[in-house]
Amino acid sequence: MIAPTVPMNCQNCPHLGQSLLGACQHNELSMISGSKLHQSYLKGQIIFQQGNRLGGLYCVRQGKVKISKVSTDGKEQIVRLAKEGDVLGYHALMTGSNATTVATALTDCVVCLVPRADFFSLIEQNSQFSHSLMRLLAKSLGEAEEKVLHTAYKPVRERLAEALLLLHELFQPPANTPFSIPISREDLAALAGTAKETTSRLLSEFREDGLVLTQGSRITVVDTARLAHISSMYD
Repeated sequence: MIAPTVPMNCQNCPHLGQSLLGACQHNELSMISGSKLHQSYLKGQIIFQQGNRLGGLYCVRQGKVKISKVSTDGKEQIVRLAKEGDVLGYHALMTGSNATTVATALTDCVVCLVPRADFFSLIEQNSQFSHSLMRLLAKSLGEAEEKVLHTAYKPVRERLAEALLLLHELFQPPANTPFSIPISREDLAALAGTAKETTSRLLSEFREDGLVLTQGSRITVVDTARLAHISSMYD
């Protein structure tokens, strides 16, 4: 849950240019800076829960977040990953419904909350913000449709390769330096849409084929080109 804290200045956010809020004017950013809240979350902590009425628009300032659906039998399916500058909760706000997904800190992170009233004020007063939001909604709808098709028709091996490439892009630092991906087998399975046991078996095969390296819960992608070839075999 977001708790009242000292607001951080939106104008100085290093991710403003990649964010939906980058469409805001200077005076609008000042307004948001004066009213928004921010909260730190440890890895694994819930940012908002499925079924919650959201208090506003969430914006990731630092860290990575997974957005997932949990079935009645407790099975998790990760539907989206978010990084610095990405916004969460806009679909529920726009439809006036409760959250249909749960957002969880994939790493330690800091998330800002733009109050609901400010979000709708921006939609009414800033056409550039509204257009950017519509493009974001259209993009997320297209990605959701593609994920449904891939889950239905792509073999698990191809889906796992695709998930690893997605994670590689998500965690890649700005500088071209070596890095590894901190991801549990459970989360990797939930992203690929398969069982943990199947994920572990295929990951071992990828390691034996020289595609990845593993050390505990950390994965290093070694050969993106071959993974991309595997992931697109059924496209």
